[in-house]
Amino acid sequence: MSEVLPARRVMACNDAALLAAGVRMTEVDGTEDGAFPSRPVRVIDPFGAGGGPDIIGRAVAARLSAMWEQPVIVENHTGAGSTAAPALVAKAPADGYTLLINTSAHAYSAAVSSALSYDPLLDFIPVAALTSQPYVLVAGARSGITSIRDLLAVAEASPGNLRFASAGTGTGTHIAVEKLNRDLRITAVHTPPEAADSMSDVVAATAAGRTAYTMSPISFAAPHLRDGGLVALGVSTLRRSQLLPEVPSLAEVGAAGFDFPIWYGIWAPARTPFAIVGKLAGDIANVLAAAELVDWLIRHDAEPLRITQPEFAAFVSSESERAALLLSSG
Repeated sequence: MSEVLPARRVMACNDAALLAAGVRMTEVDGTEDGAFPSRPVRVIDPFGAGGGPDIIGRAVAARLSAMWEQPVIVENHTGAGSTAAPALVAKAPADGYTLLINTSAHAYSAAVSSALSYDPLLDFIPVAALTSQPYVLVAGARSGITSIRDLLAVAEASPGNLRFASAGTGTGTHIAVEKLNRDLRITAVHTPPEAADSMSDVVAATAAGRTAYTMSPISFAAPHLRDGGLVALGVSTLRRSQLLPEVPSLAEVGAAGFDFPIWYGIWAPARTPFAIVGKLAGDIANVLAAAELVDWLIRHDAEPLRITQPEFAAFVSSESERAALLLSSG
């Protein structure tokens, strides 16, 4: 496992993020001519088309485009275990015109890897929280695992030989399984993806039998659940998913109190002017509060995260610290 970064680095980032969060949301002037945005805005997505960030990002982007009368374009930039997109945004001009949409993986990756070309905390400013959604824990049909009870039996029969997949070390899919394994006292081997693999490839590998189980966003698992390649063992939130109402929560089937959603947010490169961060945060909050979008999100099993930009900055830092503590104790 990669070196766990020291807690003092997380706390230092928290101070920096909260300083960046000190912008007053009413201050929207952040450019020399007072107009932002005055040209198209790019939102870079580390995952493939059809995934949660892509679906949510495009819904928000369409409404920002209408509000700003400027194109807001979501671009899928996959690869390197979902780190290619953050690397691109970290090097982009800090002017608000190139943003990152990412999952909880962005916060978690800071806790486990010192080999990235960017610092997930210090090279970005958290702009806005978007939504929270459940993962689904799935097993390959070829594994013979059809329930949590089966998973526990296989783990006990072959200690250390059970393999699970994730979208990459430090991603939400990795941290969620590590937490579940710890809670259920399962010993299993983490199998990270190849550098060019997307979440679709990871889920397909589990369906093909190369790994026994994985935690996946529902959108990526759904095709394999329909064709029988995967079996759903439980969703990662206390409440059942509207998209998979017949699948119990993991808390219902043995993982007492387990509640580990995937959440999405928007980041900007470090040194983006505070006023632009405030403009972005305020406008995204207004979009997420619109009744029409709230209804659409609920139908897609997503819950808007109603927190301010300063609160999101603190949340990102605390989630990174949470991951560091989990992995250091695991």
